[in-house]
Amino acid sequence: MADITLKGNAISTIGDLPKIGSKAPNFTLTTVDLSHKSLSDFEGKNIIMNIFPSVDTGICAMSVREFNEKASGLDNTVVLCISKDLPFAQARFCAAEGLDNVVMLSDFANGDFGKDYKLNIANGPMADLHSRAIVIVNPKGIVTYTQQVPEIAEEPNYEAALKAI
Repeated sequence: MADITLKGNAISTIGDLPKIGSKAPNFTLTTVDLSHKSLSDFEGKNIIMNIFPSVDTGICAMSVREFNEKASGLDNTVVLCISKDLPFAQARFCAAEGLDNVVMLSDFANGDFGKDYKLNIANGPMADLHSRAIVIVNPKGIVTYTQQVPEIAEEPNYEAALKAI
């Protein structure tokens, strides 16, 4: 269980992010066109998982914009922006922002991704939403970097994440 805060108030997650060096747990998530993507669809690429509570909050939206810009020039790398937002909200956000260098994925259907990656918020007003986290997976499916952002209202460490590629 990771201890984090929401605007300074203590909350926690249901567990700890996958260990560096471990095989990334597989997942099936819904895309903005309502099709499904799994981890194996991105096999052979570096994967940046930008995970957050909702694209309808300022910091979450900022992280999508930042990774859209900063990771667009990286070779053999895909950015997956993952939340429990409905795919329609994710599509609307990307269209309004003109973002096309990220893949938006939704865990709305069953929440298994948040459970399997142990990043769901366990208590407080945002219980059951995803915490803000970064998970980097190499082309062989191995976790090479994680960051459980300690304060939900703060941005992740983009520089450290990008250096892990």
